[in-house]
Order: sequence, then C-alpha cells, then structure tokens
Amino acid sequence: MASPIADYDLETAEAMYASGQYIYAVFMCHLAIEKALKGLLYERSREIPPKSHNLVLLLTKLGVRPPDHIGRYIVRLSKASIPTRYPEDLAKVQRDYSSQVTRQILDGGKEVIEWIKKQLSI
Repeated sequence: MASPIADYDLETAEAMYASGQYIYAVFMCHLAIEKALKGLLYERSREIPPKSHNLVLLLTKLGVRPPDHIGRYIVRLSKASIPTRYPEDLAKVQRDYSSQVTRQILDGGKEVIEWIKKQLSI
C-alpha cells in the first residue's frame, strides 16, 4: 500500500508550503498522488504500475471514475507536473503558483488522497 509514503509526501508538501517553497509544495503534492494511485493500481492488479508521472493515465488504468471535482483536480495537477518539475521560466512558475493557488492545490490533494484510500477498501 502506498498510503503511508503518500501521506509522508503530502506532509512534505505542507512543509514546503510553510517555508514558502510553493513550486516544491505542488511537486510533492503531485508525487503523493502519483504514489497513491500507483499503490492502488498495484493493490488491484498485482502488476507493477507504469513508469509514468501522468496522473490521468494512472487513473485511466485503474478504470475507476472519480467524482467530477476529483477528476478535474487530477487533470489540473497532472498539467502542473512538467512546469513544476522543470521550470523553464522560474519567475513565471512562481507567479502561477502563488500562496493562494498552492494552498488550493494542497487542500485538493488531501481530498484526493482520502478518496484513493477509500478505493483501497472497495
């Protein structure tokens, strides 16, 4: 199960947020959800999940339809993967991921992790 490590990564995202490192907070939130989805994939299929950072792909492989707001969140966070991992224009990425935007991402991430955990018991 990936939830303990996903929880750890989400705690790390909160620490990055608290220190003003918003890009890394978004990155760690993405990583937490990626690990949780891969853990769920493994639990369901007993196969090694694909080596991909694409959250939409991982969700699709699960064959589970999340509530609409969770699905929209996963699409949004998946799109944030490249610019927060490899920012070409640091100043722009810092503007895009302000304190307020990052707080919304982290709050959404917590909700997604809880949804994934519920899927483990289904």
